[in-house]
This record gives sequence, structure tokens and C-alpha cells, in this order.
Amino acid sequence: MAAFSQRLVFIAVTAYLVLGLGAGLVYRELTKHADVAQGQPLQLGVMHTHLLTLGFIVMLIVLALDRLFALGRHKLFPVFFWVYNAGLLLTVAMMAVQGSTVLAGGEESPAVAGMAGMGHIIMTIGLLVFVVVLGSAVWRHVPAAAAEHETAPEPVER
Repeated sequence: MAAFSQRLVFIAVTAYLVLGLGAGLVYRELTKHADVAQGQPLQLGVMHTHLLTLGFIVMLIVLALDRLFALGRHKLFPVFFWVYNAGLLLTVAMMAVQGSTVLAGGEESPAVAGMAGMGHIIMTIGLLVFVVVLGSAVWRHVPAAAAEHETAPEPVER
């Protein structure tokens, strides 16, 4: 499962990089052609940073930790992966809907904002599962170099 999980996470890393860069490009081009005032806050503006930071960078860190601790062997790793990514994709999708609506001249929708909030909650649940997975891997993993240098404490003479 560890090799499969690393491939899956690498695919997610690549997808989030492409989506994040693409979202930045789309935002720039849409706002340039729509005559949006510079500095006007739009959800489309932060969509690419969410994809790059919470998608690309977080999954890149997960990939490195999976390589180090074989996190993919843990039974809860797939739960983390799918729950976290579902939450992030829901959040980003709602940002796209809200930003496109506002860009087209519509009003911000509290329902869409609520769904984006649900995406954040789902991501938080995924991160909590990740901490459980990482914690169990850290507690069971003793690097070989550290094990060689560990010695029993010498008795104190009185």
C-alpha cells in the first residue's frame, strides 16, 4: 500500500499544481477582461492560493512524510487522503461559484459561503485523521541511526 499511496499522493501533488497555476491564470485573465477594479476582493483571487498551499504544498509534505514513515501502510491513511481532498475540492469549488457569481454582477450567496465552510470543516476532520496516522507512525518508528546511539542510562552511584 505504501508505494500505491505515494503514487496517489504524487498524482494529487501534480493535479493541485496544475489546478493552482491554472486558477491563477484564469483569475488574471477574467479580471483583466471584465474591467474589475484592481484590489477588489473576489473569491477567485484566493482560489489559486488555496489550491497551491492547501493542495500542492500540503500534499508535497504528506508525500515526504509518507516516504519517511510509510504512512500509506496505516489503515486510516486512505480515510485522511479522501476526506481531506474532498474538503479542499468542495471549498475550492464553492470559491469558484461565489467568485464567478460576483464577477458576473450577482450577489454573494450565504448558502455557497456555508458550503465552503463545510469544506473547511471536512478538511479539518481529514487533518485530524492525518495527525493520528502520523502520530502512530512516529511513535512506532525509531530510525536506525538513533537506535545505535541510544544506550541505557548508567546507574547513579551514591
